[in-house]
This record gives sequence, structure tokens and C-alpha cells, in this order.
Amino acid sequence: MVGSLESNISVCRGGQEFEEIPNQDLVPGDVIAIPPHGCVMMCDAVLVAGTCIVNESMLTGESVPVTKTPLSHQEDEELYSPDNHKRHTLFAGTHVVQTRYYGQAKVLAVVVRTGFNTAKGELVRAILYPKPLGFKFYQDAMRFILFLAVVASLGMIYSVIIETRMGAYPEKIVLRVLDIITIVVPPALPAAMTVGTVYAQSRLKKAGIFCISPPRINFCGRINTFCFDKTGTLTEDGLDMWGVVPVQNQCFQEPVRKLPELPRGQILVSMATCHSLTLIDGELMGDPLDLIMFNSLNWTLEEPGQDTTKYDTLMPTIVKPSDKDSFMSDEVPFEVGIVRQFTFSSSMQRMSVITRTLGHNHMEIYAKGAPEKIASLCNPDTVPENFQALLHSYTVQGLRVIALAYRPLEAKVNWHQVQRISRDKVECDLTFLGLLVMQNQLKPETTPVIRTLLEAKIRTVMVTGDMIQTAVSVARNCGMIQPRDKVVIVNAHPPDKQQTARIEWEYAELPTDVDIISEQETDGESDTGQDSGYRTVNISDEGPRHHLAITGRSFAVVTSHFPEMLEKICTKGTVFARMSPEQKCQLIQNLQNLDNIVGMCGDGANDCEALKAAHAGISLSEAEASVAAPFTSRISNIECVVTAMREGRAALVTSFGCFKYMALYSFIQFVSILILYTFGANLSDFEFLYIDLVITTTVAVLMGYTGPYHKLVRKKPPGSLVKVSNLLSIIVQVLLVGVMQISAYLYLRSQSWYEEPPPSKDLENVKSWESTVIFLVSSYMYISVAFCFSKGPPFRKPIYTNYPFLISMILLFGFSTFLLLLPLPEIEHFLEMKELHEKSITFRLYLFGFAIGFAIISCFLEYMIVDSSMLKPCYTAIKNRRPQNRYKVVEKEIKNTDWPPVGQVTFPTTNAVLVSDIHVDMNSQSAIH
Repeated sequence: MVGSLESNISVCRGGQEFEEIPNQDLVPGDVIAIPPHGCVMMCDAVLVAGTCIVNESMLTGESVPVTKTPLSHQEDEELYSPDNHKRHTLFAGTHVVQTRYYGQAKVLAVVVRTGFNTAKGELVRAILYPKPLGFKFYQDAMRFILFLAVVASLGMIYSVIIETRMGAYPEKIVLRVLDIITIVVPPALPAAMTVGTVYAQSRLKKAGIFCISPPRINFCGRINTFCFDKTGTLTEDGLDMWGVVPVQNQCFQEPVRKLPELPRGQILVSMATCHSLTLIDGELMGDPLDLIMFNSLNWTLEEPGQDTTKYDTLMPTIVKPSDKDSFMSDEVPFEVGIVRQFTFSSSMQRMSVITRTLGHNHMEIYAKGAPEKIASLCNPDTVPENFQALLHSYTVQGLRVIALAYRPLEAKVNWHQVQRISRDKVECDLTFLGLLVMQNQLKPETTPVIRTLLEAKIRTVMVTGDMIQTAVSVARNCGMIQPRDKVVIVNAHPPDKQQTARIEWEYAELPTDVDIISEQETDGESDTGQDSGYRTVNISDEGPRHHLAITGRSFAVVTSHFPEMLEKICTKGTVFARMSPEQKCQLIQNLQNLDNIVGMCGDGANDCEALKAAHAGISLSEAEASVAAPFTSRISNIECVVTAMREGRAALVTSFGCFKYMALYSFIQFVSILILYTFGANLSDFEFLYIDLVITTTVAVLMGYTGPYHKLVRKKPPGSLVKVSNLLSIIVQVLLVGVMQISAYLYLRSQSWYEEPPPSKDLENVKSWESTVIFLVSSYMYISVAFCFSKGPPFRKPIYTNYPFLISMILLFGFSTFLLLLPLPEIEHFLEMKELHEKSITFRLYLFGFAIGFAIISCFLEYMIVDSSMLKPCYTAIKNRRPQNRYKVVEKEIKNTDWPPVGQVTFPTTNAVLVSDIHVDMNSQSAIH
């Protein structure tokens, strides 16, 4: 239990005394005692007594310790779920730093999961058995191999017929027939196809990007939609304190920018106590937001000491001002003890604490969280009327806004009752205190990367748990949404007693907001004072566009009640705010269902499911949980996205080139063998070795060494082998091979000194003029097609930058030329060639001309078929006849209709009728029912 798998743990079974057993013997249902000085959990256990401070960086990537509280009696009535009760669960692999409870009482937990069923076990399973994603390239490769098998079968039939007529021995016929299988379907094909991926993975590692699923690298080359988390991914991890906007008499007061100057009162106490900070080894640890909030007050936090009489009982934490003289009243120091903490929950969007101020005869509850959530828990008479307007004005500037509230509890509520009370019973009828405002700067690398992606026609999407207005503002600042583009918020409401489910469509900003934002962006600076660098440029070729923004709550309503709208919203959506981890994963899957190749980049545990679901998920966190994502980057910004996509495109093009080369290698050798078998001849073993080992292996290994092109272009590499241009290229090259080899053979027969070899029953006639000529001419063909299929820009660097490949090509060409024009008798004898040096130089030069002619014609045909625009209209016409990707169909539907229906309300009907019951004044963009 404590660090090592062989360690022991104190366990209680069947109500007996605690005993020490090996932790690997734990089973669900065991009651274990957590050591007072902490441990590393080896199982998932739910806390039932005491409190634990836990470092969950293994799971979440956050180095901030979290407080785990025992499962309360109220929650015992629920069905326990590790996902719903995370704040009470100690997960395997996490480090318990401290435990707290009465005196010498044991901190107890109940084992709920062990082994591969734990959170860490699921992580290991995800690594061992990643989600299979069908890639058309691999599917087509298998089909092509089956096609090669059919070709091999035809070659085998031809071989059997020819050799039977020659009267060859049956065992020799069988051996030659089996040779054809290995020639047409080369065993090295799978390895050759992965060479580009292996080199790309190595280059990614040098760039600080680690990949546990190499096939995903090829997916990076086809990505057309990339989703980003906001906080910590697009923006900096840390927040800067902007100020506090207090509320008095149901009215907002002037913002207080210097927080130490806040007067003594509830808003000051709320900021000093409503957090999850703790002291570990004398250092204040906790959520970065809580640290910034607390440190801005110049207060101190103390762990509980031996003297607890002034608080009736043991207190977890005490906070007080650093300057005690300023906060003395009748010799009673101003100190506040935190009696109970309700930890932050992303589903509840809030946290709260119950406190008692020294000298008071009652306790108080303080809450902080999402403004809309806190406002809904407050007495409406305490919430200012301009709450929404002021909140909008801050969030549209990209500021992070948190609401504060409190309520005094009755004096009769004692400490023991507080420890057992449900948070729902105290987090109600609160008094609204004000707004805590922070600012979050964009990372300097964010804007250039977003621009690069948009210029490459890659759609960018923001998926965040933050407020929708803040997310929209950040999307504008980083360039996801261009200055003159409009943002439509999709407000979906679930059915209630008055109405059925409905969607309201309204603009995110007033015209004045858009004008102000556009002017600021034109000046090159955002509202936070950060240089944008490029926002004066409109990336879109279509002019101003409409972007959809939707919250997680509305997304859930659309999914349940408007499934027919989901495709359009996912196609046009740019900002998805207040999204839970499950909803992030659902969004990725919905985008994939629209035939998008989707990438995802995030930095926290709430992104893990989405990272694993995406075709290419890149985690910016070094937590153990994040390694379940296909890619993990040490680069803490989104520059790694462009790097991965460039490598993916290079790897994909390399895979195509290697596949085409191996296909041509098979066909070249297949044609050679069929010609030779026809006359009872064959290549010698060393000629086979020279072709297979020296030429083909060298080319296959070094062809993928070419690095990626330095920029992303709009054009994407092909994703299918059965693309018309690819098939036509292979077919034409095979025909050219057949023509050239037959021509060389006919030229040989035209020589006056040529004599046809006698038939051989053992088929061992390897030293013949037919085999010598075919071997020499075909050796040039392997080199020529390798050069021909080694594509450079726009996806890879030029071929001359691949020095090992270029040198090997020169050496192979030189050696083949040496064999042809200046053959040595010793080498001819070694390769079992005929005495070519005895023949005229003219004959050898003609054969060299065949080789050079093949190389020139091959490169010319490849350019005309694949790269030239001459055949592009034909390819386009054939492509248009095929079924289009679903997202393209949806885009056409949207383009041909007046959508989104701004100013209207959509009700769920069988025909999805839009009912226009909102009138929109285009001068003010305000909706009036």
C-alpha cells in the first residue's frame, strides 16, 4: 500500500481487529486504515472517516493537492460512483500527503476497486489496448494486398502451364510457383509502410512530443478540425488579480483594485476562507486561483495547533490578517476558523465553506463559483438588477469572473451538526456579496499558431469549462473568430411546466461590442493589452462568417430534444463553453461522425477522455493519466500542434510513396520473372539478393528519412490508396515497366550473336543472356521509381535534403552502371552473369539508353498524372460522383438556407419547424418577445 507492491496495509474484515496483510491481497469491501504520514494508494477506496490531503498529479496533471472528505450520511443514500463522488475517493496511484482526524483515531476508507479495475488500471488498459480508429489508408492497403494475391495467383497459373510444357520436374515447379507469391506480395511491405512513421516519431521525440500510438501520426496528416481547451492551453495557467466589485443595497459599487484596502466584512472573509488551501511542509499549497485570491489579501493561514478551546473543538484551518493591530476589537483578535469544507465540483460549479469567526455565537457559510450558479442560489432580492449586464461587460473582455455569496447560520447549529449536514441544505437562500474579477492572458504562441491553422484551412474549435462570454472573447483575441465575424449564441432550454424544449438564437455581442472589439483588434492589441500580431488580416475567403457558441447545458438539451440540429451546430460551432469532460468527449465523437479527422489539445484531467477519443489527442500535461493520450508534449503551448501536423503529413506522404514503391518493386520483379520463366531462365540467388537486399531495402529504409516541409499548406495529402491519381500512376508505371523490359529482351534477340538457350527440366538456367539483360535493366528501374516516388514539397522537404537517401541513390546508380558498362569478370562470375565484357560497348550503351529512357519517361508520367493540373478536371468529375463527407453535405445545406435563424425560437416538432416569436431590432440587436 505504501509505495511498493510488496508492502502491507492495515485492514479490517468482518468487524474483526485490524491486521496487516499484503496490499495485493486487498479485495473490494475491505476497510483499510490510511497511514497518518501518507502513502501511495494501490487501490481505489472511498473515504468514510477522517480527511486526506492528496496529490493527484498522476491523474490530473495538477500539482495542487486536493482535500478528500468522508462520504456523508446523506450521500450514503445515493448509489456510489467513483465519477460522481471523486471528492470522497482515493484513487490508485495518487499520493496521500497528510491525514487528519480526532486525536489518535484512524482515517478509514473502504476498498471499491483493485487491479485493472482501478483508475490507474484503466489508464494502463487504455495504453495497452487503444481505441481502434479505422483509417482508409490502412483499409485500402489490405485491399491492395488482396489484389496482389490475385495477381500472384494468375502468375502461378501461368508459371505452372509454361513449366509443365517444358517438362520440368514437379518439385521444381512447386518451388518456382511459391517464389511468385513472395515476389508479388513482398513480406517487407508492412515494414516499409511504417518507416516514415518511425522517423516521424523519432523527430517528434527530439521536439519534445512523445507518441504511444505511432499509427496516429498518419492521422495528424489528415486533420481538418482541431479542438482546443482554453485555460492552460490557449491562455496562461496563472491568473492575475484584477479586482473586486462589491454589492451594497442590491447595487454594484465601484471596483476595488487594491484588495488589502477592503473593509472588514463578509466579502473580505469570503475571500479569506472560501478556498481549499493547506500548509504542506510550511508551504501554502492549493488551487492557483485560490492562491492568487488569498495572497492578494495579505492574510496568513495556520494549521490547527494544540490549543483548540477557543473554537470548541478541533479546527482544520485558521485564517487571520497579517497585521493584527488593524483588526483588534475589544482585545479579541480577528480570526476565522474553517469548520467544514464542501469541495469544488465541476458539475456543481461551486465550492463553499462553513466558518466561525472568533467571538461570534454563530457560524456562516461562504460560497464562490460560477456567477450564474451562485446567483441562482441567492435570494433574488440581494442580486443587483444589472447583474447580467455587468457580468457580460466583463466577460466580453475576456476577464475571469467569480461570484461570492454568504449566509449566517442559526446559533443553535453546533459543530457536530455541521459535520453531518448536506451542502444542499446550507447552499441556499444566500446573500449575494459581489464579483471577484481576474484576467487570464493569452500565451504568446497561441495567436500565431491559430493563424497558421486557419491559413491552412483547418477549422479551429474551443472546448472549455469557462463562461461562454469569456470563451468568445478569447476566441476573438486569438483569431479563431475574425474581427468582423458574428457570433450567435445557442440558448437551449429543457421542457418545463409552461413550455416544451426550445432553442433561442441570439447574437453574442451588441453592435457596439463588435465595433469596439474590431477597433481594438485593428490597433493590434486585445483588451488585456496583449499584442495580437495579425488580427487585422481576414483569413476567411468568404468574408464575414457566423460562428455558433453554445454551453454544455444547451448542448445536452440539443442532444436530447433536437438531435436533427446537432450536426449543424457541430459543423458551425466554434465555441463550446461550460462543457463537462463527458460532453467534450461527446463533441469529439459527433465531429468524427460527420467524417471529420479531429485533433484535440488540452492540459488537464478533464480533457483525458476527449484526448483519447480524438484521432490525434495532444496532452500538454506530464501527468500519468495524460499519457493515455496518443501524444504528450513537453512544450507547454500549442506550437506542438503544428509540429505534429507537419510530421503527420510528411509521414503520410512517405507511407504512400513507400507503398507505391513496394508495389512497383513487386511488379518489376514479377514482370522480370514471367519473361524469364517463359524461356526456362531465372535470376541467380545473388542477383535476387542484390535487388532485394541492397537496392530495395536501402531505398525502403532511407526514403522516409526526408523531413517535413517547414509550413502547413491548404492542400492536404491523400488519405486513400484507391484515389484515381494513385491507381492511374501505378497502372501506367507497370505498363511502362512491361514495355521497357520486353523491348530490352527483343533488342537482345536482335543481336547476331544471340542464341536461344535450350530448355532445362531443373529450371536452373540462371547464367543466360536473358537473365543478365533483364537483371541489369530492371536494377535501374528500382532506382528510378524510388526517385520518382520520393515527393518533396509541399509536404516534405526537397529530396536533396535527405543526404543518406541521395548518396545511396547515387551509389546504387553508379554500381549498376559499373556492372553494365565496365563489368569485371570476377563480379560477373560472382553474380552468375554472362560475359558482358566480351560484347561490344554499343550493345551495353543501348541497354543504358533503355534505363535512362525509362527513368525520364517514368518521372514525366508521374508528374503528369499526380502533380500536373492537366488531368485535374477529370479527377474532380470522378470525385464529385462519389459520396461526399457528411460535414460537406451539412455545410451545403447551411449555405443554401438562411441558417442560423437569429431572432427565432426553435421548437421540437417532427419537421423541426422554426417558430418566429421573437422580433429582432437590427439597430440594437436586442430580442423582444
